[in-house]
Amino acid sequence: MSFYHPLLSVVPEIAVLFLGCAILLVDLYLRADQKGINSIIASVGLLIAIVLTLSTSVSERAVFWGGNFVRDPMSDLLDLSILVLCLLSLAYAKRYLRERGLLRGEYYALVLFATLGMLVMVSANSLLSLYLGLELLALCLYALVAFDRDEKRGSEAAMKYFVLGALGSGLLLYGMSMLYGATGGSVALSAIARAVIDQPFHNHPVLVFGLVFLVVGIAFKFGAVPFHMWVPDVYEGAPNPVVLFLGSVPKIAAFAFAVRLLVEGLGNLQAHWQEMLMILSVLSLALGNLIAIAQTNLKRMLAYSTISHVGFLFLGFIGGASFGYASAMFYAIVYALMAAGAFGVLVLLSHKGFEAENLADLRGLNDRDPWYAAMMALLLFSMAGVPPAVGFIAKLLVLQALVDAGLWQLAVVAVLFSVIGAFYYLRVIKIMYFDAPLTKDPVPADGTGRAVLSLNSLAVLFLGLFPASLLSLCQAAFG
Repeated sequence: MSFYHPLLSVVPEIAVLFLGCAILLVDLYLRADQKGINSIIASVGLLIAIVLTLSTSVSERAVFWGGNFVRDPMSDLLDLSILVLCLLSLAYAKRYLRERGLLRGEYYALVLFATLGMLVMVSANSLLSLYLGLELLALCLYALVAFDRDEKRGSEAAMKYFVLGALGSGLLLYGMSMLYGATGGSVALSAIARAVIDQPFHNHPVLVFGLVFLVVGIAFKFGAVPFHMWVPDVYEGAPNPVVLFLGSVPKIAAFAFAVRLLVEGLGNLQAHWQEMLMILSVLSLALGNLIAIAQTNLKRMLAYSTISHVGFLFLGFIGGASFGYASAMFYAIVYALMAAGAFGVLVLLSHKGFEAENLADLRGLNDRDPWYAAMMALLLFSMAGVPPAVGFIAKLLVLQALVDAGLWQLAVVAVLFSVIGAFYYLRVIKIMYFDAPLTKDPVPADGTGRAVLSLNSLAVLFLGLFPASLLSLCQAAFG
């Protein structure tokens, strides 16, 4: 589809921007007992943005706005994934926010502006638009982590996140400035890609240091080892709905950021950045899985689990070629879906005065609510890579990409740490089914949350049984 006007290329972004501003205005006129309208407006608006994304989808790459913005099959699929997961996160969060008096317009506006930042990152085609989208996302996440002012841990976590996030952004911006100077003073990724071809990499120290800083900045944003220090503290301190959003959707945007910058902008230096990603991936797999075993706080355990999954995602980049990138894209989308469900269970189990966050809080969950226990078990099996859940297919595709690239030793290491990592997932399932519950109280009633969790978990099972539907879209994005 060819656009007759450049505005059509940014219709989903404009819709989300308008929606965020509209909620801030409407919220001024709502009484305390009417704040639920914000949730309805945000949900309907996201549905409209999904429809607009589908109606303006493209089959070929098209560049707009002076080369700063691109629409292609990859951006369409990732935009849809981001919007759907944001919709799920808002549905999970409504009861939690209402019980704690946090059902305010500012929460929904921050989530929507963060979503806008992710949409910009996905479709960015220059260093300028990439960085603007990243910072819009980061600033909103800092505020969301500290959104519950009555919780001191949230403020502490937000401060750590802000300081270390600013450090990561600074390193990334410094790398971009070096890349800008080393490639003739252009911010367009296509111009950078052309300029890099003619550069003698080993004899160009500015380009060498620029690439190193860029990879370090990307590792910071992903939370890869050894730049992971903010992840467990932020996950533990933030409110559960914020952790749900933070731990799932931004991983898709981070994947797009890495693809745009490394694959499209610095594809000619693939051999060099792949070596760095190889070190980051092995360290993330090792440390993430091993430290997760020692955790008694479920949110910290899932944080270290996230680090290990980032290592697996990087393996797709290391595999290279179109299939490797497609497998990494498949993994990013699937992981975001699994993480949303796992953190969604914690949100649904929490109630006023009680935050479900420790392993002990899930003891005997099967006795209290067999359906929640079954859905959580399905999600954990998927994260562990147990068939027929989609997590098994995602890991298998990444391993296949490594073997096809001749990196079978790395594939063996990945399998080894996946087996180690399965222990702490299976431990949670054992706690839910075989340990006595701490309380006989039923879980909080939440019809909407139960329906969303069921849809989320069954989607994990469906994609595991029929992965070709999503995989074909991922392969088309890199075809």
